[in-house]
Amino acid sequence: MTTIMVEDLDPTAADAGVPAHYGDPMREQRTLATAVGLVDRSNRDVLAVPGEERASWLHTLTTQHLSDLSANTGSELLVLSPNGHVEQHAFVTEDGTTAWLDTEPGAGAGLLKYLEMMRFFTRVEPRDATAELAVLSLVGPAAADLFPDLAAPRLSAVPGAKFAAGEVPPHATSIYDVRAYEGGLARRVPLGVDLLVPRSAKAAVIEKLGVPLAGLWAYEAIRVEHRVPRLGWETDHRTIPAEAEFTAPAVHLDKGCYRGQETVARVHHLGRPPRRLALLHLDGIASDQPPVQGTPVTLGDRQVGFVGTAVRHHELGLITLAVLKRNVADDAELRIGDSVAAIDPPLDPA
Repeated sequence: MTTIMVEDLDPTAADAGVPAHYGDPMREQRTLATAVGLVDRSNRDVLAVPGEERASWLHTLTTQHLSDLSANTGSELLVLSPNGHVEQHAFVTEDGTTAWLDTEPGAGAGLLKYLEMMRFFTRVEPRDATAELAVLSLVGPAAADLFPDLAAPRLSAVPGAKFAAGEVPPHATSIYDVRAYEGGLARRVPLGVDLLVPRSAKAAVIEKLGVPLAGLWAYEAIRVEHRVPRLGWETDHRTIPAEAEFTAPAVHLDKGCYRGQETVARVHHLGRPPRRLALLHLDGIASDQPPVQGTPVTLGDRQVGFVGTAVRHHELGLITLAVLKRNVADDAELRIGDSVAAIDPPLDPA
């Protein structure tokens, strides 16, 4: 099997360290879309947070309701700046003795630095555990069949702009079922099942599962299709949670104070964040290459947004997630470089 690493194609890529594809990216995408494939995402950073006060401590520092985080449960969280801008995003996976946080490649050091700064006299011991655990993802409709004991993800609806106090249930807005697996953990998530396994056991786990391998290119195409944002791709230095669709999985809107909470509450109650996440279709006439992250999206002679993750999808063609100004109409004819781009209608919240 041919293995093409991300760094073989772009030595400067943030996703270096994992396979981009195994020789047939379109076939790999179809496998993830219709069955199940395994994606090596072991370039993700992992932090460990043991200590008896870890749940209440993470609850006070982040956007998520975690005070009652119980064993074999996962969720998502954000760390915000004092002005409410997204600084960190992580999945949290609790095994009963440790909360494991996995985040984007290269983001772990910043998250760990913040956690260490905020320890004070709290009984927690955060550490970098990237060398201990590797993230593998089983993606596709058949992923759940491999772990039938894992319950489907439970996602709370985002309340309306003028919701009453107490309307949001006092628990995490996203709840992911977790089980022990091969010396690590299996976590059910919206795109399938994530595995956090000992790095020394990674090859053995892949062999034991025996499912087709798919590269990160295929994973990113499925992620874009499902409009799942990614820190550093669909965010910039001034992104607030509502602009990048982080609110539903990672923000509890009625849990009290945390850094940046005032901005989150004000924007939600006004009901109109300055920007929004959108899925765009590119015509592919002027260029059949996906635009690079950060490329301006224009309407006439003015910039109205930027490209996040752009991919070539096996059915949809060239598509990209983009962050656009809120007032850009759904039927606007946009441009990305020389390509015409059209907004895919927003998903029905129901």
